[in-house]
Order: sequence, then structure tokens, then C-alpha cells
Amino acid sequence: MAVSEKAPVRFQRANFVVADLDRALTFYEGVLGFEIEYRLGDNPESYSRPIFEIPEGAKLGFVTLNLPNQRRIMALTEIGSVAMKSVAYPRRSAIVLETHDPDAVMAGASDLGLTVYKEEVLKTADGRIGREIGIVDFDDNLIVIYNFPESAG
Repeated sequence: MAVSEKAPVRFQRANFVVADLDRALTFYEGVLGFEIEYRLGDNPESYSRPIFEIPEGAKLGFVTLNLPNQRRIMALTEIGSVAMKSVAYPRRSAIVLETHDPDAVMAGASDLGLTVYKEEVLKTADGRIGREIGIVDFDDNLIVIYNFPESAG
């Protein structure tokens, strides 16, 4: 797909920075169901170094993740060998994912020791009523899951 005249940009993927790629994948792959498209090791020439302001001496890892019918929709960039500073609150970004089984996702996240916020009722502008739940991963990245239960009848 190319950028069109009507839309001068095309969304490619979201990217979260993590401290430990293998640990992060226990959630993104093991609970959320993403699949690895490809994984790269450390690259001293990576464009991620200047744009993420990665300190000298840090080791990088990178993985792109797929969902069914959505290739490379998510990426994780690992910054290892250096301590990462905490990000100031309020949180400034999140990914939002629809799930057919929010209870399983909440249970899987809880089993990993992740923060799972209290479930709220989701009311959309077009009148649909659903469920929404915030989850914080190992690296303080926010994921909001939602679901619209099947209508009775």
C-alpha cells in the first residue's frame, strides 16, 4: 500500500520500548496472541539510537509483531545493559486492542503480575455498550483492551 493523495500518511505500526524483550514477549505473544514476524539483534547503526535518545553502551533488540490479517502492526525495541528512567505521568500513549476474550487477557496479565485496572463500561459515540480494561506491561506501557459482547437474542 502506498500513501494516497487523500491521506498523505499511512499508519504502519506502534512501537514500545522495553527493557527485556523475552520478558515482554511473555505478555505480547503469550497473552495477547501477537506472532513474531522477525527479530533483530543489536545494531550499532540503528536509527532507533538517535530518535529514542538511547544512551551509549546500550544493547538493542527489535521485534515486529503480527496479528491475523495485520502484518508488522506492532514493534518492541529492547534497550538493554542500561537503566531506563521512569516516564513522567500522566501516561502519554497507549495501544488499544479489541479482544474476543477480555477475561482470558485479564487473567493472563494478572498471572504475569501485571497491573490490571478495574474494568469500566465502554459507551461509544454510536451507542454501543462494551467493556474496557487498562493493563500496564512490565515496562509501564499502557494497553487498553475492549470488547463488545454479542447482543442477546
